[in-house]
Amino acid sequence: MFERAEVRVDLERITANIKHFKELSGTPVMAVVKADAYGHGLVPVAKAALDAGASSLGVALLEEAITLRQAGITAPILAWLVPPGSDYKLAVDNHIELAASSIKALEEIGAVKSEFRPKVHLEVDTGMTRGGFLDEWGKIDGHHVANVDVVGIFSHFARADEPEEKQNQLQLNRFKEMVATVESFGYTNIVRHLSNSAATLKDQDSRFDLVRVGIAMYGLSPDVKTLGDSASLGLKPAMQLRAKLHLVKTVPANSPVGYGATAYTTAETKLGVVAMGYADGIPRIAQGAGVFIDGKRAPIIGRVSMDQFVVDLGAESTATTGDWVIIFGDGATGEYTADDWGAASGSINYEIVTRIGPRVPRIYAPHVY
Repeated sequence: MFERAEVRVDLERITANIKHFKELSGTPVMAVVKADAYGHGLVPVAKAALDAGASSLGVALLEEAITLRQAGITAPILAWLVPPGSDYKLAVDNHIELAASSIKALEEIGAVKSEFRPKVHLEVDTGMTRGGFLDEWGKIDGHHVANVDVVGIFSHFARADEPEEKQNQLQLNRFKEMVATVESFGYTNIVRHLSNSAATLKDQDSRFDLVRVGIAMYGLSPDVKTLGDSASLGLKPAMQLRAKLHLVKTVPANSPVGYGATAYTTAETKLGVVAMGYADGIPRIAQGAGVFIDGKRAPIIGRVSMDQFVVDLGAESTATTGDWVIIFGDGATGEYTADDWGAASGSINYEIVTRIGPRVPRIYAPHVY
């Protein structure tokens, strides 16, 4: 047993979040499990989401979809970042639905020789100016889709986490226009999907036939500043990250700490060395976060190293070498949260949970909190 650090995931909380979104939206839910299920573990989370009532799974990469199939998952899967030149036959043979955002992709998918007919979701650019058909939209004709089944059309909001922004309505209007174009070609029974987590929470008009729930299914707010925290949104964070104190020692005042001596102790204190670093996904630039032990927070002092970082436990701390500390959790007892770590790193909670590296095992346990 390797006891250095671990991610503890409560799958029951993911189940609760999926059920919450099914009830809220009144539509089928696509559980987005890309990026190793936002760091929570691809296969266990996918199975939990489907057990909770998710109708389908969404991934970015073909290899993610194949991993799910190899794990015995038979539910519909959409992979939306599979560029031309990819092994489209492998996707089609495994009943993986593909996003197409270019004529070249449509042509290559349509050229697949398989006993199964390719299923395609047309990705359209409604204003994010990232993925999706834009200048080629008016150039698609019958022969481009002759050998595929167009089963869906979708786009992605750029500012759904800012509900009052006019761009959201502009994108919604543009999506409706592009849907109407597809329907005029005879595709009147396709799945329309636009809502991400934030839009599902705040924009009833954009839910259409399916909602894609990503960060929020893991119990995290799409944006704490504009939408509120997890608790205010009725979400239950599923991940807790903890690690062991590799060493606890008392040091005198004015002691330099870490590479570059960027910090000094201000008084005699106890320092704790946490056995995680930026190789595990702890942001090197993080300042203002730390760990939770003995009912209180202990902030980072000095720079985060590759495999470890130092926290100021305080002179009166009773922490000892080998104790577990919580790096982040749901915040209910005062511990730091993924939101706190995101703010301390000039980033967001998405990055904090997805960047935790493979050296840190994922442990699945009910009632983590």
